[in-house]
Amino acid sequence: MTSQAQAEMSLPGTLGLAFLGFPLHPARKPSTARAEHLASITVPVLFLQGERGQLAGRHLMEQLVQDLGHRATLHPLPDADHSFHASAHSGRADDQVMGAVLDALAAWISMWPI
Repeated sequence: MTSQAQAEMSLPGTLGLAFLGFPLHPARKPSTARAEHLASITVPVLFLQGERGQLAGRHLMEQLVQDLGHRATLHPLPDADHSFHASAHSGRADDQVMGAVLDALAAWISMWPI
C-alpha cells in the first residue's frame, strides 16, 4: 500500500493520500490494526467510504479520523458498499454514487496548492 510506504518515508511530491474504500478490517472482524501506520503519515488524508461496506465499520472510521486529527477527512457514502455499489432500495444507481465519489475527491484535491 502507498500509505505504508508514505508512513516509512515521505514520498517525494506527495501532497496527500486519498483512500477509496480503505479496508480497515476483514469482513465481520472489526479492528483498527490495519490503520496503525497511518499515525506516521504527515500529509492530509481523505477516506471515501461506503457506509454499507463490511471492511470498515463507520464508528471505527470516525474514531480513526478523529485520532488522526486535522489532517484526516472522512467522506461517508450512505447508499454505497465498500466497492461503491448502490443498494437497490436507495433509488440511486452506481454511476450516481461514483459521481459523488469523484465530486468529493475533486473538491478535496482542489484545496491543495500544486
